[in-house]
Amino acid sequence: MDSPEPDTPMAAVSAQTTKYGKLFQSYLDRATPFISYRWIGTGALFFFFALRIFLAQGWYIAVAYSLGIYLLNLFLAFLSPKFDPSLEQDEDMEDGSAGALPTKETQEFKPFVRRLPEFKFWYSATRAIAIGFICSWFEMFDLPVFWPVLVMYWFILFILTMRKQIQHMIKYRYVPFTVGKTRYAGSSR
Repeated sequence: MDSPEPDTPMAAVSAQTTKYGKLFQSYLDRATPFISYRWIGTGALFFFFALRIFLAQGWYIAVAYSLGIYLLNLFLAFLSPKFDPSLEQDEDMEDGSAGALPTKETQEFKPFVRRLPEFKFWYSATRAIAIGFICSWFEMFDLPVFWPVLVMYWFILFILTMRKQIQHMIKYRYVPFTVGKTRYAGSSR
């Protein structure tokens, strides 16, 4: 498709969306280093969403349950390594120690790289919660359902998937969380 002529209304719309897209991206770039503030904002947005669901007494399946499944999927991608050690079959590591710290000189250290980086996890979760909050104001998304069954099913799904993920983490000896640089007690110089 050819680009629109400079004098057409489509060119003006395209210029405006490009302008707002760059402005939005600059705000995202400035927010990147402030991890705790970003997550506090997302938590506040989730609180308002939950408050809206509680006060409205509706929007269980189409909005809240779908959001819960999507957030669970994001969380599992956040915990998973980008390169699955169970798929990497190395002739030197037949005991299933791919992705673990090297124990021999011939083994290579591979740092933990997430399938879904923290910033993309935050951005996707925040966007999904915002969309869910907006959808909770429309009557067409309020499907009647017996919500305790959905809550129990979500908890069962959460427990089973986390159990599987934790078993995978134990088997291949990786920890997806780092708290920062290790500091040792000693003399202060």
